[in-house]
Amino acid sequence: MISENIQNLLENIKAAKNIVITAHKSPDGDSIGSSLGLFHFLKQFEADVTICHPDKAPPFLEWMPGFESVNDLESQEDKVIDLMSNADLIFCLDYNSSSRIGHLEKYLIKSEAKKVMIDHHRDPDMEFCDIVFSDITSCSTAQLIYEIIIASGYEKRINQEVATALYTGIVTDTGSFRFSSTLPKTHNIVAKLMETGFNHSLVHEQIYDANSLDRIKLTSFAMLEKLEILHNGMISYISLTQNELKRFNAGKGDTEGLVNMALGIQGVRMAVFLKESDGIIKMSFRSKGVIPVSDMASKHFQGGGHLNASGGKFVGNINNAIEKLVTILPNFVKENKALFE
Repeated sequence: MISENIQNLLENIKAAKNIVITAHKSPDGDSIGSSLGLFHFLKQFEADVTICHPDKAPPFLEWMPGFESVNDLESQEDKVIDLMSNADLIFCLDYNSSSRIGHLEKYLIKSEAKKVMIDHHRDPDMEFCDIVFSDITSCSTAQLIYEIIIASGYEKRINQEVATALYTGIVTDTGSFRFSSTLPKTHNIVAKLMETGFNHSLVHEQIYDANSLDRIKLTSFAMLEKLEILHNGMISYISLTQNELKRFNAGKGDTEGLVNMALGIQGVRMAVFLKESDGIIKMSFRSKGVIPVSDMASKHFQGGGHLNASGGKFVGNINNAIEKLVTILPNFVKENKALFE
């Protein structure tokens, strides 16, 4: 943490009257966890603090302390626009480009508030924020927020609510500490968070053990009927059409983790999940080792992200998306042959 950045941040926090916390579209555990962790921390200062997200979070995160404070543009448009226009300090969490926040982008760009980026994705756009905390080696934005709080000298303000939220962000973005982004300091940070006394077992239960019957059936269908294995068992993909999602009453977050299940097959080095949604095919890429799925996402599917975990999209029908994926895979495997061995 650069001391000048920390000092600048603290000065802006103390001077602010209206602080807004934003995060990327299609929220996940890290974007919600980091938002609520920062929210509970900043509430201990004198400013009015609110959270404004582009869209709703999946139901499996609604249990989190303070979740009712998360406003979203989809269902609370007038309120979010008003909060954004009156903000004098805006936090941009877990995204490296303003385009990642969907329709909320125009209100972010229009705002004259000071903007602070806290993010861990590759190739950050430094232009739209005044203060930038970017570390692509960090396992999560939640971990970065913890480090910022420590560097600012406010460790004693990490209470159980802050700890619960940050732990949720860390545990979800590390795949329960199994991804290569998990470093020794990650475990040290978690140990410190646990010293606050929050119920870490409950966090795991709420995230991983509260599935609806429809979600279990959808997962079973996806693995049994829609899983495909290519390239001598090294690559797998799962695709779900809009009709298939409707068949199982799929809600937000119900396909979370499918791509990791496809990656978890013995011998598989890379996995892709494709989901149809109103003419857009949303894609998730995962890999083992140092296979750069971020390159495929950015070069071919209008996306990007981390080396081993990225997202992208394809405009059109799902069959054409699969055809494009299958067509470019041979060259991708050839270019990264040593990494697949």
